Amino acid sequence: MDKIKNIEKNLLIKQINQSDAIAYNKKFLQTPVDSNFNVLKAFEGTEKEYARLELAIKDGKCQEEGCQMEMDRVSYLRNAPTVFMNFMENVMGELMVTDEENFDPNNNADYTIANCMLNDRPGFTKTDGYDIELRLLSDGSQQLMFTGPGFFEPLVLNSSSLQILLDSDTDLISSTPAIGKMMAKLLTEVGIFASEMINQETKELLPTAKINEEFISTNIDGTPDYLIIDIGNGKGRNTLKYDMDKIERKVTPFINAEVAGILSSEQEAIAAWNMYIGKGTSEEEDDQMVQDANAWKSSWSYETDLPLSQDKKVLFMKKYKEYFMKNYLVQFTTNQLPSVQADAAVFDMAEMKKAKAQKFIDDNNLN
Repeated sequence: MDKIKNIEKNLLIKQINQSDAIAYNKKFLQTPVDSNFNVLKAFEGTEKEYARLELAIKDGKCQEEGCQMEMDRVSYLRNAPTVFMNFMENVMGELMVTDEENFDPNNNADYTIANCMLNDRPGFTKTDGYDIELRLLSDGSQQLMFTGPGFFEPLVLNSSSLQILLDSDTDLISSTPAIGKMMAKLLTEVGIFASEMINQETKELLPTAKINEEFISTNIDGTPDYLIIDIGNGKGRNTLKYDMDKIERKVTPFINAEVAGILSSEQEAIAAWNMYIGKGTSEEEDDQMVQDANAWKSSWSYETDLPLSQDKKVLFMKKYKEYFMKNYLVQFTTNQLPSVQADAAVFDMAEMKKAKAQKFIDDNNLN
């Protein structure tokens, strides 16, 4: 399966599903659409077989003495509706991941198409050449086969195989972690904010939160080392400078622990990499992207990159920290005003430069 074609197919389907264009297609509105795949036709005739077998057991007219074969078949037919209901619940529960806002389009697009079929989306009906076949297998399991022009190949799902997969805490399709919420929570845990800067009810940083003073850069005499910014019209003001090396040393152990938790589900790690971490873009750039496949050609594959190699795990941890620093910590280290009111005042840039020059002369006894 070509990776880029798969991404493009997923994104195209998403665009179609989110568009209202179909409502203005007169030809579509004039044409009857058959969206009934009638998967229950697999059960046709089973009720008569069940009655015949029950009667044979009751009358002792079985093919073999003891009626074991007939009783096994009755048990199979009795359980079939329950197996079907559980199977469909599992399938639909897994396929609905493709509707999530931050769904990773590196997941197999065949699952996206199957979800569209089960939810009667325009363009994915029997009229459009799609079909679903249910088979009741002799081992008691059931099989769904999805076919149609959009599939790379027929999608076949088995009820027992899917159940085993889910019982092992593995998903058919990877859901993308809510990186934004995770990193916002991480901010409160990295030890650079005092407890009074955190809302104890919501466990979120207060809008007025500031990094602890111990991380502010200072001059040799212990006074804050300010960064001067030009605010226009010949005016400027001081902003705090932070010791980023010290901050990084403080937050790294917490980030490493967070990443270790994400990597415990390597499926989700790949989704996070593909959607957010891989390219190292900013949160604003992510929001503005027409497509959500952030990594594109540098994305990782669920089919070929699992289990993740050690070098990929190390790279993920490195990029995760960069993303955190660039998108979440930066707002607390940029354009922060001094706590000393006099130092926070707006000043004339020319006068400031003259004063700095005079101080240099005085400090170096150049008069």
